[in-house]
Amino acid sequence: MSDWLEIHRGTAPLIVSFPHTGTDIPADIEATLADAWLARKDADWWIHKLYAFARDLGATTIRTPFSRTVIDVNRDPSGVSLYPGQATTGLSPVETFDGEPLYSGAAPDEAEIARRRSLYFDPYHAAIRAEIERLRGLHPAITLYDAHSIRSHVPRLFDGELPQFNIGDNGGTTCGPALTAAIEAACDASPFSRVTNGRFRGGWITRHYGQPEKGVHAIQMELACRGYIDEPAEPFTPANWPTPFDAALAEPLRHVLKTVLTAAIAFAKEQA
Repeated sequence: MSDWLEIHRGTAPLIVSFPHTGTDIPADIEATLADAWLARKDADWWIHKLYAFARDLGATTIRTPFSRTVIDVNRDPSGVSLYPGQATTGLSPVETFDGEPLYSGAAPDEAEIARRRSLYFDPYHAAIRAEIERLRGLHPAITLYDAHSIRSHVPRLFDGELPQFNIGDNGGTTCGPALTAAIEAACDASPFSRVTNGRFRGGWITRHYGQPEKGVHAIQMELACRGYIDEPAEPFTPANWPTPFDAALAEPLRHVLKTVLTAAIAFAKEQA
């Protein structure tokens, strides 16, 4: 296992995956980029801090410190789009969510993408598979919870303001319906907005590993950033983005998320 992977092993039937919180970019890759800030602009800022309580619940957490600009570990490795016909970023992104070019010259070719897959994509997924196998040895069923966030307004990707909670189970295929229902109930009991299978239906991690018939129930949560940090008014610039993690602002949202993860654990235990 690669020593750069950040893995905390718990014993509860829950894995929390953090595929997009990383900001590290190897020097050889950064030298080819148009702008270092643009290359980190679309990180899921501070999400691993927001969910720091997950370890206290006994969850296993897996995080890559590398930026999605290096390679996106939540995209289909074949390069097939998760959202055909809609704007999105790919396995090796060449532009930001707003369409700004990431590279000053040529984008990475097939050989370079394959190199990055081997170095940064494959170890992340080897870790997920290993933790699924370990926890399935302890429990008849587990929940894989893929944790994300995004700016509340990204006109190129979606219209208007994104709901606070965006649950994705790819149309009910990646987990048992009771898991989705339990998470929806936790969100709906809060003052925050919620949608299920809206603009975000679950990325490759959720779709690939979610096999409820085999006891692996996967679900994605995409949060609007406004729930835990102060989102600046447009435009976003190096001077105003990202804003620092705000523990006081985040506390109401964190309270709901504790209920969400507790429900995810309870669901898995009930599958015996």
